[in-house]
Formats: sequence, C-alpha cells, structure tokens
Amino acid sequence: MKWTFFHKLGSPRWFYDIAGRHYAWLMMLSVVLLCIGTIWGLVFAPEDYQQGNSFRIIYLHVPTAILAQSCYMMMATAALTGLVWKMKIADMFIAAAAPLGAAFTFLALFTGAVWGKPTWGTWWVWDARLTAMLVLLFLYLGVMALRSAIEYSDMREKSTAILVLVGVINIPIIKYSVEWWNTLHQPATFTLTEKPAMPPEMWVPLLVMVIGSYLFFTSLVFQGVRNEILQREARKSWVKKLLATEGSTSD
Repeated sequence: MKWTFFHKLGSPRWFYDIAGRHYAWLMMLSVVLLCIGTIWGLVFAPEDYQQGNSFRIIYLHVPTAILAQSCYMMMATAALTGLVWKMKIADMFIAAAAPLGAAFTFLALFTGAVWGKPTWGTWWVWDARLTAMLVLLFLYLGVMALRSAIEYSDMREKSTAILVLVGVINIPIIKYSVEWWNTLHQPATFTLTEKPAMPPEMWVPLLVMVIGSYLFFTSLVFQGVRNEILQREARKSWVKKLLATEGSTSD
C-alpha cells in the first residue's frame, strides 16, 4: 500500500492544494444532503407513536451529538500525531476543528433541551450523558482559550495537544454513560452493529443527515486549515507567489 497521499496531507503546501480542490464539491454535496434529510425528516417521516412530532428534533440533535464527539476524537488523533511526528498540519487541524466542535456540542445540548422539555418535562437535568456533553463543551472552549493565551507557537502546540489527549477520556463516558449509570437519556438511536429500532422511513433520513453533517464539517475544516496555512506559512515563497497570483487575478 502506498502512503504517498497521506504524506502529502501532512505537508501544508500539498494539503492547501488538495483541500482547495475538494472543498467546493464537498460543501455542495453536504448542502444537498442536509436539505434532503431535513425536509424528509421534518415533513415526510411519520410521527412517533409515543413522542408524536416532538421526536423530529432527532434529525438535528443526533447528527450534531455524533459529530461533536467525532470531532474531538479527530482532534485527539491529530494531537497524538503532532506530538509524535511533529507534523505542523496536525495543530492546524486542531485550531480549525475546535470552534466547529464547540458549535456542534452547543447545538447538541440546545436541541437536547428542546427535546427534553416535552419528553422529560424539564429543559435540563444533571443526567450523566448531559453532564458529560457539557464537559465536552468546556473542553472545546478550554482548547480555544489555551491557544489564545499562549503566544509561543511550540509551547502552544504541545500544551494544546496534551489538553486534548487528557480530555479524550470524556468520550467513552459520553458513549457508555447510559449503560454505566441509571440515566434519563435513551440509548443510541441506531448503531452500525445492530438493526435500527425505527422503521426505514424514520432512520434513513436520519442517516442522510448524519452523512451530510460529516461532509459539511469536512468542508469547513478544509477551509479553516487552508486559512491557518496562509497565516502560518505567510513567509514561505510558495504562499507569497500564490497570494501575488490571486491578487493579480482579482485585479
């Protein structure tokens, strides 16, 4: 197996080019899937026999909750990669992904509260999973705050990577909290290893929303990392040449 593609992804110059070539179609495909999934789930999916129409919030809640956790796992992988192999692109990914992860976590908590009011009769309870998700939000905010507080780049990268790796212990707590403790939160809506409890007309649009959310996240990360590359590699000749070319084209 050839690893040339992955080595290129580790190079800021190559990543900038690869991300630029894939950003547009990923964004367009994600928007199409999100529109299809939203309309299908909110309009055409049948009512739940217990929760009625209030269950439809899952088409927003589940994708954001899944992506909030996946984003942190990706950041942890990037943190380990940066510490071990000293790849600059790893820290750039963390810088671009952390605000997105915080946004998805906030949306997961907000939509969960909207769902919880008619389902549980309250906006918030100190449920194990809800509390762990709140901790995840604080971790994202902590990573962003730490990066802003440290000016020296090497120290910032190492400190951020260590914080991300320490915080990753919260992810299995989120995932298995409904099994380890007696919680109000229901188990996973569907998994890759078990047959969905919902009929296809309910879970297929949810799957469409999950895929669309991942593609949307990927396109935003690509653009975010590209911006980081331009800022950090501004003194490199290829960046100066690129900016000069873009400036002459716009004129």
